[in-house]
Amino acid sequence: MINSFPTFGAAPEREPFWFLGGQARILLPGSATGNALSLMEFSDPIGHAPPLHVHENEDELWFVLDGEVSFFVGDERHDLVPGQVAHGPRGVPHSYLVRSEGARLAVVFSPACIEEWFKVNGIQVAEAGDLPPAFDLGAVVASAEAFRLRVAGPPPTL
Repeated sequence: MINSFPTFGAAPEREPFWFLGGQARILLPGSATGNALSLMEFSDPIGHAPPLHVHENEDELWFVLDGEVSFFVGDERHDLVPGQVAHGPRGVPHSYLVRSEGARLAVVFSPACIEEWFKVNGIQVAEAGDLPPAFDLGAVVASAEAFRLRVAGPPPTL
C-alpha cells in the first residue's frame, strides 16, 4: 500500500522568517500530518545558540545539512557535521551552538504545534541579504509558556 502525502510548493508557510538572529522556515506544518510531527529548517550564523531550554510536549530531532554544530542534551555534548543527527527528548534540557561560519539544520518536532510558536515570534524576511532585526528575548521567552517550553539556562558559547 502506498501512502499519499501532501506536497508543498511555495506556500506562505515555507517563506523564511527571522528567529533569534537566524532564519527559519516551516517545511511541513503539523496541520499536514494530523499534528503527528512538523519539519522546520534553520539557517544560523557562527556563534548562534538558543538558550538552554526544555520542551515538555515534543521530542526534537536535528539533522545537520551544512556546517558544524555542537548539540547539548542533558549533560552530553555532541559535535556534528553534515549528515549526522542528534535527538533532544522531551523533558531534557538542550541547546545547540553553531561552530562554523554558518549552519543549516532540518528539525523534526513530534508531536507538532511548536512550529506555531516559532512563526508567532518570527519576523518575515523582506529580501535576501537582509540583516536580522533586533529581537526581544524576554517577549519570546514569555510566549513560550503557552507551548510548555521553558528556558533552563543561558545559551552555550564559543
